[in-house]
Amino acid sequence: MHHVVDLARPAPVVAPELLGCRLTSHSPDGDVTLVLTEVEAYEGAVDPASHAHRGETPRNAVMFGPAGHAYVYRSHGLHWCLNVVTGTPGAASAVLLRAGRVVDGELLARTRRGAHVAHRSLARGPGNLGQALGITGDDTGSHLLEGPRLRLQLTPDPDEVRAEVLSGPRVGVSRAADLPWRFWWAGEPTVSAYRRSPRATAVEPTPRA
Repeated sequence: MHHVVDLARPAPVVAPELLGCRLTSHSPDGDVTLVLTEVEAYEGAVDPASHAHRGETPRNAVMFGPAGHAYVYRSHGLHWCLNVVTGTPGAASAVLLRAGRVVDGELLARTRRGAHVAHRSLARGPGNLGQALGITGDDTGSHLLEGPRLRLQLTPDPDEVRAEVLSGPRVGVSRAADLPWRFWWAGEPTVSAYRRSPRATAVEPTPRA
């Protein structure tokens, strides 16, 4: 019996277990499926780097709801980034999906990403992952376990699971920059490059009361 990932836990606990899980986007143009190879945890009010650190807003409200929904935001006004809401209602925990390997629907993913993009780069980096899947702001709030648009398989593919999972600082984060809350497979070519923010500070999360 294969392990089923329980999303109703803090993001740093859930995140590494999502490696090897499959995510499929359905659209009128077809389906794209990828295997998650890199993720990044953000832990709500206790995490200065989280979009939910300062409390609930219309933009981040889905993060304060139940686990298993999609939180989508636009990075630098260009790229749609997809997060999986985790934890319990009110915790605003979420896991950013940073990279994946396209295993089905490559032609459609390539149409969205560009004809000359290397296979390993189709969903390498959160913006590229979102583009390969056709993610938009309308996907915020989508149910990732039961919805018709996006479907996350919570049982990691046994043929994909790797023995060595690495962890390190999150990419481009200016606050709590040294927390090792990014997780990826060792030696996996689809994993994105680490870039430290020039404004990075090593502020630690505030412990929960």
